[in-house]
Amino acid sequence: MTGEKKLKDFTEKNYQKTLTKVNDHIYHFLGYGISNAVAVLGETSVILIDALDSTGYGEELKEDLARLTDKPVKTIIYTHGHPDHRGGAGVFRDTVEEVIAFAPKKPVLKYYDRLKDVLNQRGAYQFGYGLTDEETISQGIGIREGWAVGKGSLDFIAPTTMYHEDEVERVIDGVKLKMVSAAGETDDQIFVWLEEDQVICTGDNYYGCWPNLYAIRGTQYRDIAAWADTLGVILSYDAKALLPGHTRPIMGREQIQDQIGTFRDAIEYVLLETLDCMNKGMTISETTEQVKLPEKYLDKEYLGEFYGTVEWSVKSIYCGYVGWFDGNAAGLMPVSDREYQAVIRELIGDEKLKEKIKEYMNEGQFQIALQLLELADGKESSEYRELKKEALLKRAGQMTSANARHYFIASAKNLG
Repeated sequence: MTGEKKLKDFTEKNYQKTLTKVNDHIYHFLGYGISNAVAVLGETSVILIDALDSTGYGEELKEDLARLTDKPVKTIIYTHGHPDHRGGAGVFRDTVEEVIAFAPKKPVLKYYDRLKDVLNQRGAYQFGYGLTDEETISQGIGIREGWAVGKGSLDFIAPTTMYHEDEVERVIDGVKLKMVSAAGETDDQIFVWLEEDQVICTGDNYYGCWPNLYAIRGTQYRDIAAWADTLGVILSYDAKALLPGHTRPIMGREQIQDQIGTFRDAIEYVLLETLDCMNKGMTISETTEQVKLPEKYLDKEYLGEFYGTVEWSVKSIYCGYVGWFDGNAAGLMPVSDREYQAVIRELIGDEKLKEKIKEYMNEGQFQIALQLLELADGKESSEYRELKKEALLKRAGQMTSANARHYFIASAKNLG
């Protein structure tokens, strides 16, 4: 089965539009956008935990909420600041009185805004903005964002209450809840614990496939040890329903303990194995080759590489702990790629190189073909562009990760 087929099957199985009644006053909305929303019915109003990704999907949520209750949405809680959890908030502007969020545990690097052009371009490639539905299939952790497919726009409501504490307990319209700072995918991440219902809303620290321990659009290092610790904290709550910010809810104490526990253990395994390899003096390439998920994890769909990948995680851990230099002196002060490639090209010969590229293409080894294409001379030629475009598109078809698929296809389309 191709990566493309696996991603299609995973998408069809997991992202059908679904409204789950958790109990008589808590509802989970899946497939209304790339992200989920949770509605908690209070005495006179609705508390909304996250608000989907766009106004179009937000309107659909609003309509379905109206079928459940005539109570207005007066409170919105953001589990974190990613746009896909806030973009639909504006449709509730006429009734919302309080919007709650938590400040990040550590600030964004100064001058990060100077990278906005390249980060936006890389983000567009990662998420497949500008690609067709057939090309994208899904986002891996949900359906495509509404604003990218003509379902309205981003319409944020800024927080009116910003907490800096580790934990905050509130009673909002008769609903007792605890909001807990939970650094992981983001430094402003929280989870919401509804003790009387034994329901936990986890935001993006869990979603049912391999997470973006590193996002290829480019991010600051995500502290994976802290992420694993946060999952341990989530496990310490006696929840009978776990409602994530993406993918399907987990129902039942035993299922939660098993699935979240395995999710945490797998992340921690990759972290510790990577550090052990580094401690042995292995290079980043050697470490990436060495660290793989053990057999016991390979049949777990919720660890499937439909979003992030283990390989990207290993590379991020390596660089996050020791930086770009992997200890190999040959890489300490290298010549430029351009100079090195010219020497390799001279050794191989242009005709032999071209022959080898086509040989690998015919064998379906598109990754090594892509890397050899980087050595080729005349990169502006139509023959080079067509070969690279074909290799990129064929490589995309091998991917289960939606992010990787999008990036290969977008790169191909950029060649014209």
